Amino acid sequence: MANLFPMFVKLTGKRVLVVGAGQVGEAKIAGLFDTGAKIHVVALTATEIVQDWAQSGQIIFEQRAFAVSDLEEAFAVIVAARSREVGEFVFLEAQARGVLCNVVDVPELCDFFYPAVVRRGDLQIAISTSGQSPSLAQKIRQQLEGQFGPGYADWVARLGETRREILRSTLDPERKRFLLQSLADREALQSELTYVTDAKANGEAA
Repeated sequence: MANLFPMFVKLTGKRVLVVGAGQVGEAKIAGLFDTGAKIHVVALTATEIVQDWAQSGQIIFEQRAFAVSDLEEAFAVIVAARSREVGEFVFLEAQARGVLCNVVDVPELCDFFYPAVVRRGDLQIAISTSGQSPSLAQKIRQQLEGQFGPGYADWVARLGETRREILRSTLDPERKRFLLQSLADREALQSELTYVTDAKANGEAA
C-alpha cells in the first residue's frame, strides 16, 4: 500500500452517504455531526438512536437496501454493513464514480481511514495505522490525551487571537515573523505578548 497523505478535510455542505445503521454505523454517523456534512443514511434496519436522529432532522434516513443511485453527488461513502459482498459492491461502484469510500474494518476497500483523534478545541491530533491496528491507534490516543490536557483548548484559541493581532499590526515584517515563530513557545509567547501590548500603547501597532 502506498503511503497515506494526512490531511484534514472540510465536509461542510458536502453529501456523505452511510450504508448501514447498526451500532457501528451509528458511531460513524455520530462522528460526522460536527463537520457540517449532509448525512444520508440507507439501511434495512437502524438503531433507535439513528431513528431518533432521522426524526429530528439531523440526518436523512431511508430504510431500504443500497442503490447505485445513492452515490450521485456524494463526496464520500462509509459502509458499515455486515456483508462483505455489500462492501465490495459499494466500493467498486464508488471507485467508478470517483467517490471516496471507507468499508469499515476492510483496509483494502478503503480510500481513507478513520483516525483515533485527540481533540482540544481547535487542536486536533490524529493517529492512524492505515487500518492495520486500530487498537494501537487508540492506545496512543489515550497517551496523548494525558500529555495534552483540556487546557490546550483555551491556549490554542488565545494563540489564534494573538496571531491575528500580530498580522494586523504595523510592526516590521521581520518582527512579525519572529513573533509568529515564537507563538508555540509558552515562555516566549508571554514575553512577546508584553512587547505587542507595549507597542500598541505607544502607537506602533494597530
